[in-house]
Amino acid sequence: MDLGITGRKAIVCASSKGLGKGCAMALAENGVAVVINGRDEAALEETASEIAERTGVDVTPIVADVSTAQGQASLLAACPKPDILVNNNGGPPRRDYREIDRDAMIGGVIMNMVTPIELVQKVIGHMTEQKFGRIVNITSASVRQPLAGLDLSSGARAGLTAFLAGVCRTVADKNVTINHLLPGAFDTARLRSGLKGAAAAQGIPEAQMAEARAATIPAGRFGNAGEFGQTCAFLCSAHAGYITGQNVLIDGGAFNGTF
Repeated sequence: MDLGITGRKAIVCASSKGLGKGCAMALAENGVAVVINGRDEAALEETASEIAERTGVDVTPIVADVSTAQGQASLLAACPKPDILVNNNGGPPRRDYREIDRDAMIGGVIMNMVTPIELVQKVIGHMTEQKFGRIVNITSASVRQPLAGLDLSSGARAGLTAFLAGVCRTVADKNVTINHLLPGAFDTARLRSGLKGAAAAQGIPEAQMAEARAATIPAGRFGNAGEFGQTCAFLCSAHAGYITGQNVLIDGGAFNGTF
């Protein structure tokens, strides 16, 4: 399918690896010039080269912390008028809610709620003027099904979802959409780190822990960044203008519900 976005420009936050990289790659495969971002310069440059070699599009790597004003300014200096914005950022570490102090709470809310809202504020004017814009926020399946230890992440991302639920409806008539992708268990470095820690705590091999975790998912496996990215690319396409304010759960059927 031709997604109708060849020649468009995108900013993809936190995209040197994992799900962000999957989104950047999928957009580039569909002819979108991408500004990618990360804090690890070596990983970012490697990803930029990989995307450019595979797709032939313009790829601009920006080393920055997207949660800072300086980091956001760097992204927008590289792409002042993006057609597409993919918001992504790391989340707070797993921690018992009783151990989270005020500074940690503020930091988590800045990372997973304030930062994407600030970027939306900065790009949405151009999008509405040109009557095309696609904003996709990578949140988490924990917005739908909270997980113990990820309470701060879940709360901040749910706050982002609620904040933008009203915003998206004020720009829908300008062909600007705002949607959320809610990943479940995807085979990323963060997932592997968690599996490693859990395996060590239980005194079993990591492979055994991974097999047991995958067995709890109806699909019988973890997701991969490539398929996640393709879903993101469709939501950014010319064909998705009638989809807005939605939370798309991608979890292999792990959430056991009808709606």
